[in-house]
Amino acid sequence: MTLHPEIQAVLDAMNAAPGPPAHEVPVAEARAGHVAESADLCGPGEPVAEVRDVRVPTAGGDVLVRAFRPEADGPLPVLVYLHGGGWVMGSLDTYDTLLRALANATGAIVAGVEYRLAPEHRFPAALEDSLAAIRWLAAHADELGGDGSRLALAGDSAGGNLAAVAARRLRGELEIALQVLVYPVTDAGVNLPSYREFAEGHGLSTASMRRFWDLYLDGADGGDPDASPLRAGDLAGVAPALVLTAEEDVLRDDGEAYAGALRDAGVEVELVRWPGSIHGFFRWFAATSEARAAVDTAAAALRRAFEPR
Repeated sequence: MTLHPEIQAVLDAMNAAPGPPAHEVPVAEARAGHVAESADLCGPGEPVAEVRDVRVPTAGGDVLVRAFRPEADGPLPVLVYLHGGGWVMGSLDTYDTLLRALANATGAIVAGVEYRLAPEHRFPAALEDSLAAIRWLAAHADELGGDGSRLALAGDSAGGNLAAVAARRLRGELEIALQVLVYPVTDAGVNLPSYREFAEGHGLSTASMRRFWDLYLDGADGGDPDASPLRAGDLAGVAPALVLTAEEDVLRDDGEAYAGALRDAGVEVELVRWPGSIHGFFRWFAATSEARAAVDTAAAALRRAFEPR
């Protein structure tokens, strides 16, 4: 395996950075580092026609949803995006560049969800916020110029976990055109082969994933299918999926095993292993052309899914 030269340059800079391993950095410092890394690797976002913030009521309090509308005549499809960051980091601000790009590439309103983070809010708080936001957006899409009958879910990493679980939980309740899962976390076991193959030196480490799980679960059962969707035994009938993995990523096998489980359950699945890539590349627009290419691949699948049947 050979990394794309631009991604290799990012990885070299990560590996040369001073300081303790990422899994030993205090949460506050890790969050600050995520903000700095996002500014450096993602760059400024594209213009869109409108950005609107709404507060969505949930059982845990109001959750911020930020809707990015492209230049297009409505009502538009709605893509609900759940950001990554190990359920511990990430925000609508650090995902701004990606959400704008997705809105323009899909022709859909992209609604990002600022779900509650661990360790302050343990499992299942992030999932509860995500489900409440998705339900609200389906019911109130017209208030944003959207069409709630053309709804899709997407997320990367921990957000891919939340999107996968939400798609299963909402089966039979909402019509979801597509779930786009970008290098999703799917099992708390942290024991698939890619965790050994890329344990260190490839960006996201196996030790960091174990720490994220510990902070998210805080003693809860990692075997719960609402935490580990790979362990769900009832995947039949969930929304069709695009699963995109990175070639040299500890989470590669999480995503590919879940794609296999969906396929075994009779779900329509497209699996794309992105060559020469590592975890996180999907939003690194300022660092690599591979981000744009991968987003365009996801956007094409979403446009097809939003077409009238």
